[in-house]
Amino acid sequence: MASIGKADTIKSVDTRLISTFVTLARTGSFTSAGTELHLAQSTVTAHVQALERELGVRLFDRLPGGAVLTEAGRRTWELANGVLDAEATLRADLLADGPITGTVVVGATESLCGYLLPRVIASLHRSHPDVDVQLIPVGTAEATNQLRTGRLTLAVMLEPSVTDPDLVVEPLGELDLVFVTARDRRVAGAAWHDLVAHRWFLLEEGCAYSDGVARELQALAGARPLLTRLGSVEATRACVAEGLGLALLPTFAVKAHEDRLARFGGPPIPRQSILLAHHRRRSLGRAAHVVAGELARGAAALTTR
Repeated sequence: MASIGKADTIKSVDTRLISTFVTLARTGSFTSAGTELHLAQSTVTAHVQALERELGVRLFDRLPGGAVLTEAGRRTWELANGVLDAEATLRADLLADGPITGTVVVGATESLCGYLLPRVIASLHRSHPDVDVQLIPVGTAEATNQLRTGRLTLAVMLEPSVTDPDLVVEPLGELDLVFVTARDRRVAGAAWHDLVAHRWFLLEEGCAYSDGVARELQALAGARPLLTRLGSVEATRACVAEGLGLALLPTFAVKAHEDRLARFGGPPIPRQSILLAHHRRRSLGRAAHVVAGELARGAAALTTR
């Protein structure tokens, strides 16, 4: 049991209700919250209604698109996470020698979801089968927001740097990038200004290095670059390999396809760091520490291949 709110109006609140509330706030869906907590949707609804009665406030607006926190809900969320963090710390201290269990929600860019996270999750399944890693593809801006709202436990970002007072950010390595075209397409030695006439395949807006190429192309005098934004490294590479245009891709996405892709020179693009972030005010449990360690090992392997 955990006490929250004013002592004269709230006696105590079952932490099971708080856990349901936090999960619903993170997922935005009664069905998803029930699935994650192994509860019937009606039980999730009952828990939320019970918590609203205990606190005397409406915590969610039930909208067609899902459950959205009210202003009171957002304030409660900050306190609720503190309660659950304290409970998790207590359990971890009591079970320090026991098996590591728990759910860790990780947000990452699309390219890292495809190349880093599967290897990390597979390794964790072997070493810590009771640690459940939930993966959410997300860009840097949304990852930062979801760390603040508690939807994410950890976020892996591709940026030159991230400075945010609410986040603890740790560099895991640097990512090499390369300009590529189809092997049978001759662009090597071409002036950068001439390359603006080609179609460019870039990852969706919010990808730092793709946005950098777009800015370089758009800055050329009189340039009207042909830009196609895609949501997948695989799709981008496939389009380039078929001779449809040019791209900037991480080296790890190119190495296994050198028979179809050729590299060429372009303007200097800042090297992207692989960054691991979590919210400064949220303590990481044993499961999150295990996941963070595996992410660091996976990133090191990815950047040295």
